[in-house]
Amino acid sequence: MVPYRSILFVPGHKPAWIDKALAAGADCIVLDLEDSVPADLKVGARETVAASIAAVRAKDTRVGLFVRVNPLDTRLTGGDLEAVVVPGLTGVFAPKISVASDVLRYDALLDHFEERNGVSGLEYIVPVEMIGAIQNAREIALASPRVGAMIGPTAEHADIARAVGYRWTPEGEETLYLRSRILLACREAGIHPLTGLWERLEDLAGLKAFAEKGRQLGFRGMIAIHPSHVATVNEAFTPTADEIEFHEGLVAAYAEAAAAGHGAVRYRGVHIDKAHADTAQEWLAHARATPGGAPAEDVRPAPADRLGIDAPEGGR
Repeated sequence: MVPYRSILFVPGHKPAWIDKALAAGADCIVLDLEDSVPADLKVGARETVAASIAAVRAKDTRVGLFVRVNPLDTRLTGGDLEAVVVPGLTGVFAPKISVASDVLRYDALLDHFEERNGVSGLEYIVPVEMIGAIQNAREIALASPRVGAMIGPTAEHADIARAVGYRWTPEGEETLYLRSRILLACREAGIHPLTGLWERLEDLAGLKAFAEKGRQLGFRGMIAIHPSHVATVNEAFTPTADEIEFHEGLVAAYAEAAAAGHGAVRYRGVHIDKAHADTAQEWLAHARATPGGAPAEDVRPAPADRLGIDAPEGGR
């Protein structure tokens, strides 16, 4: 999956709001058929969403386009997918998954409608909204190659808050364990780890702090529910030029040291060896793939005086 920084929700029955989402710079848009659409408008919203996918793709081939369908137990999922699995769709935001077999049920439906509607390669973003999903996060993450991302839950008032019963705080300590389980499942499965949403629409300073803490933990993107949040989220999850330059220099410094027969070296006052170089290479690969991030250039060894190399570390 593309490592989306910002995933912004738009009610599926309000196509006029999509232009605002695009203008905000969201990496990915989720057209919603579930919670934000009143029950009596859900069926009609299917065709609206299908038309919206075509309209967006006519002007933007870059943005990710997902549809949040109604959960499996509503018996609306099949009808939703039948209508919205159309060319231009990136994937499905699959709600209320509790066990790995739920993913396989989505797979069966999606296989059918991909084949029927001439679409291929669709992925899932899986929100963690249920106690079972927290307990079974590893199995869910590994259940299907379509699972491209999972969301560590942090909502102040939504499903997961009700299910767990925590009292929300801006610092998020009450959800740290929950999010950590999802993060580790994502890392093991090699999928994109996302953190949950910030519900306080006017509190951009709180959003910034929360997003940056998520990035500290290891998450690489975040759900947003309002266009005004997108710029802050994108900034928090975009590798900076200084970070890119540091990691490129680290890789080059290690390459130069290894070529000279040294297994470890001081780089800008930090001990580095092969493990550090491997970590930096992985970080740079992510930076190159991040939407909106400046692509890092090919790393080539440079003279030690330009790399901040102090001296080889002996005995390593």
